[in-house]
Amino acid sequence: MLLLAAMALVVGTGGAVGAWLLLKMIAIATNLFWFGRLSAGPALITDSAIGLGVLVMPLVGALIIGLMARYGSEKIRGHGIPEAIETILFGESRLSVKVALLKPLSAAVSIGSGGPFGAEGPIIMTGGAIGSLFAQCFHLSAAERKTLLVAGAAAGMTAIFGTPLAAILLAIEVLLFEWKPRSFVPVVVAVLVSFVWRPLLLGSGPMFATASLAPSGLWVVGASSAVGLVVGLEAALLSTLLYRVEDLFHRLPVHWMWWPAIGAIFVGIGGLIDRHVLGSGYASIQALLDGSLAIRVVMALLFVKAVVWLIALGSGTSGGILAPLLILGGATGCLIGHALPGDVGFWAMIGMAGIMSGAMRAPMTGALFAAELTGHFESLPATIASAGAAYAVSVLLMRRSILTEKIARRGRHILQEYTVDPLDFLQAGQLMTPHPDTLPGSMSIAAAGKFFADGAKHRSYPVVDADGRLLGLVSRTDALRWRVSDTDHDVRLADTLSDISQPAAHPETPCGLIADMIIESGVGRVPIVDRESGRVVGLLSRQDLLKARSTHRKAESDRSRYEWRSS
Repeated sequence: MLLLAAMALVVGTGGAVGAWLLLKMIAIATNLFWFGRLSAGPALITDSAIGLGVLVMPLVGALIIGLMARYGSEKIRGHGIPEAIETILFGESRLSVKVALLKPLSAAVSIGSGGPFGAEGPIIMTGGAIGSLFAQCFHLSAAERKTLLVAGAAAGMTAIFGTPLAAILLAIEVLLFEWKPRSFVPVVVAVLVSFVWRPLLLGSGPMFATASLAPSGLWVVGASSAVGLVVGLEAALLSTLLYRVEDLFHRLPVHWMWWPAIGAIFVGIGGLIDRHVLGSGYASIQALLDGSLAIRVVMALLFVKAVVWLIALGSGTSGGILAPLLILGGATGCLIGHALPGDVGFWAMIGMAGIMSGAMRAPMTGALFAAELTGHFESLPATIASAGAAYAVSVLLMRRSILTEKIARRGRHILQEYTVDPLDFLQAGQLMTPHPDTLPGSMSIAAAGKFFADGAKHRSYPVVDADGRLLGLVSRTDALRWRVSDTDHDVRLADTLSDISQPAAHPETPCGLIADMIIESGVGRVPIVDRESGRVVGLLSRQDLLKARSTHRKAESDRSRYEWRSS
């Protein structure tokens, strides 16, 4: 843990610098595509006077991305987070230099040319690549590389949005697939390092500071839950439509390299309808939170943004999902907010918290992200209510999240529920067969062979000395080998087993360690011996370990009630 925490100091810095570079590249691309100038200064696509060129710029950017994906690396396609998850679970957390360079570059071209995406997915992939590449410079395990990959991803997210708590929770709920000090502490270190760098690189304070005030009263929690239910349905619908669109692209009789260009045609048409749907849309998020948009604009933003985002992302181009989700959830919350007391900007924030939770299956991340993003921590009860309701709807309607569905379509099922392995908290003394039958070390090989030939109840038996201390384990296979070999059948078992290393455990040994022992040794039954006397007090078999898993599953599913009985 301490080693990885020290390495996370470097990874956190790398994630922050990577976020700064990504935003600068997006600004340069935006200036080049829409204003014809080489500049890294702020630029809004809505300020461009390019006219019908709005139909061309997304197409040019998509063609460039298609070429980069085909001749550079196909891993730059997609929204970043599923690719990071897949690398963690199935790629030993190894990302290449090529991905680290091409992913932010392709994202900059995509967003800068008008792609309706945000920078969060690409920076998670880029920050993760920085952590993975740094880890690969050292002699580390796959689990340790995973920790640094996730640390880099969380550091990048922190630098972009200034949301350290949400970044840590995103790591836990979406990327780490564990909650251990070895991984948690380094992620916290990387996030804090990135947060310290952020004022120097990108500025301080909430990314979307707003003056919207939360209405008072207990009814706010109930109303927030209702908003969460609505945006939870919206999240499920968007996820379903996204993969329907992706299926349609897979049916096209053209190479996938051209799919982003086809999707870009619809992006251009959407931009012709309303320029606000193009690019990252951070200005639109701010306007929603400020409550400064008319209902007509909000509805146009909601439906047009949804269509162009679904088509563009389904085409396999490079881009993120978080900023579009915030816009769509915020627009829904804003529309509902016109019928509720309080600022519509507050209800837009509640919608953002809910849709992030429902789509990504990360309820605590969604609740805290909305509060940190706006600086309104007093609204946490409302954001938690929205996130919890949206999460409940999501798990009831969707088998997987918008992130893991993409991986499942490649034949890899991912369970996003944390459970405790029953073998990790049970001890050998709780599962072992106590007082097992044993064979004396004074027994001859001939007698042991006859014992097994006459129908021994078990496949193997512990061999003990006169005081009941373990000498080894003898099995039916040993008896058969002795029968066909030239072994002296008058030799005692104690003499035969004296040079054999027999795995053994103690009653307090965790069953998970014994399972590892069985796998490594190939021995199906492990004697359990008293730590002080060395006497055999039990025997633990593979069957016993499987029974523990079965008991745990029954505790999850079997239902019963207390039976009242009269005395």
